Amino acid sequence: MAVKVDFQVRPAVSMDQRQIANLIHFEAYVHRHLDWRNPLDWIGVPPYLVAERDGRVVAALACPPDPPQVAWIRLFVNANKLPLQEAWGVLWEAAQADLGRNSDARVAVIAMKDWFRGLLKDSGFAVRQQIVMLERRDGRLADEARPLGIKIRQMMTYDLPAVAEVDAAAFDPLWQNSLPALNRAYSQAMLATIAESVQGLIGYQISTQNPYGAHLARLAVRPEAQDQGVGHALVSELIQVLVRRGASRLTVNTQDDNAPSLALYKRLGFVETGERYPVFEFRVW
Repeated sequence: MAVKVDFQVRPAVSMDQRQIANLIHFEAYVHRHLDWRNPLDWIGVPPYLVAERDGRVVAALACPPDPPQVAWIRLFVNANKLPLQEAWGVLWEAAQADLGRNSDARVAVIAMKDWFRGLLKDSGFAVRQQIVMLERRDGRLADEARPLGIKIRQMMTYDLPAVAEVDAAAFDPLWQNSLPALNRAYSQAMLATIAESVQGLIGYQISTQNPYGAHLARLAVRPEAQDQGVGHALVSELIQVLVRRGASRLTVNTQDDNAPSLALYKRLGFVETGERYPVFEFRVW
């Protein structure tokens, strides 16, 4: 059933950027996806919708697919003066219609706030898994054991197409990064390295800097090269770099049902912080 509201829903355009930015910075109901791109950068890529009342943008929802058929909710923001359920209901209804025009899509969101989780549950989203946060603080060097025949070197721009192939092979489509996303990740990296063997590029990591140390943003190894110490070698190399720079804190996150990933990080000295966030999913047919 359509929600009756006193505002207009339309695609966001570049002239809306300032109003959306103000909502993001000053309103209480804001969800932002952990993304390589600023939410404003997605304007013009559908579905990116705004609710407008009396000539003012009062809410926005962005969930453009990237890669195809996988649409993360990259932004939902709502003005305090607007009923939350109404704003979400009308924007989500319009977004579903847009996503369903071409083919089915998986819509996903990491819900970090209780108010958003309630909206998602009421709209038929189901919890798929949990994101687990881990950190390493001890500053000790990690075991540098490296598999025979494996070389680790700095990632270069020309490596990115092969990096995208590794990423696609290593992850479920929901978690894959497209080549444009990896280009952005590379441009923001503190350290990006790859692992090579005679077969070519078999793994990579991308890490970013923060005021407290660094964050291991991405680690991937080709399925046929997994369980051979490649991921361990990439992360231990990263730890050596951080220790030499005097940065002792390294954070990472993974899924609670990814047992190999959790085991790897714990072997390398990471411990869970206690923070967990649900991943909700919805299928649009």
